[in-house]
Amino acid sequence: MAIEHGYEAEQHLVTTEDGYILTMFRISKGKNCKEPIRKPPVLLMHGLLMSSDSFMDSGPDAGLAYLISDLCYDLWAPNIRGNYYSKQHIKLNPSKDREFWDFSNFEFGYYDIPASLNYILSYTKSDKINYIGYSQGGSTFFIMNSERPEYNDKIGVGILLEPGSKHTYTRSQLFRWLGDTYQLALPTLYQAGLYEALPLGGFVQEAASFLCKDYALADFACKVALGLIDSFHPGSIKTETVRVLFGHFPAGTSVKNMAWYGQALNVDEFQNFDYGATGNLQQYGTSQPPVFNLSLVEVPVVVIHGRHDYLTSPADVEWVTSKLPNVLEQFYVEDPMWNHFDITYSQFTGRSILGKIKEYLDEFST
Repeated sequence: MAIEHGYEAEQHLVTTEDGYILTMFRISKGKNCKEPIRKPPVLLMHGLLMSSDSFMDSGPDAGLAYLISDLCYDLWAPNIRGNYYSKQHIKLNPSKDREFWDFSNFEFGYYDIPASLNYILSYTKSDKINYIGYSQGGSTFFIMNSERPEYNDKIGVGILLEPGSKHTYTRSQLFRWLGDTYQLALPTLYQAGLYEALPLGGFVQEAASFLCKDYALADFACKVALGLIDSFHPGSIKTETVRVLFGHFPAGTSVKNMAWYGQALNVDEFQNFDYGATGNLQQYGTSQPPVFNLSLVEVPVVVIHGRHDYLTSPADVEWVTSKLPNVLEQFYVEDPMWNHFDITYSQFTGRSILGKIKEYLDEFST
């Protein structure tokens, strides 16, 4: 997609410590960049059930991957294990081996993002990167820097867009139903040999893609579907963007990860996967899952958020922000209707959030 629009792009493969092979894309220079490339590189991390494609779906005038590279930043967009770009392993077969799908947010933060970050630093010979994480890309940023504090020194600034953590106050009833369903059905799904959730090419994605290619359906029914998952923001997402995005959304994850979100809806802490008292004793040595120590996230952090976000609610975002020791700014988008999906799909990202992103990238770059 980048090359079609005149951007210089590359594809890279990254292998994690535990053997997962991840696909990462790079836009090394934006089409509208007329200056030398700024340093350090920028890592742009996608959200739940998405891929790096989500930052390009709204096109060169609004997609964050295009807009940031046009600011003359060396942009890298990884993909976490389990989505359609990262379903390879040095030993395990995702079609046959249950062990391949034994992951949730913890593994993303402990293995995938560090591997991607290390690869970028090595490839570009940089000392640091600047990190932009959206939704799940925020929660995994917290996990990485709390569980592996040495990575705090490798990041100049963390710009977190609607970051996830606990989801106690999530207002989306559809997401609550989905998370609760996966949490309750996890043993049954495992017994049935079902370990992958909402993959590309699955019934939900195929049906959505087929229906939403029709302009009339995309303009109404498919926009309503997005509004039911998140909240309604009339006029924000173009119909053409809706037609594109359902071609690869949802992008797939593990049923265990979806169950973790179900747990996160019903607790008041940001914690690791809960296996139950007996399982927790075996896994962690305690009857309760360990809580992530957010005081160890020492990277300078900027939080950008919308008041109409029904997935990562303002209450949960303010809670996690209050736990961080080095917050530079918590910025609410001026538009009172700004919601979760607007980060990736709105036609108004340029005027609503790009200025704040640029402000802090410029401050921590040369």
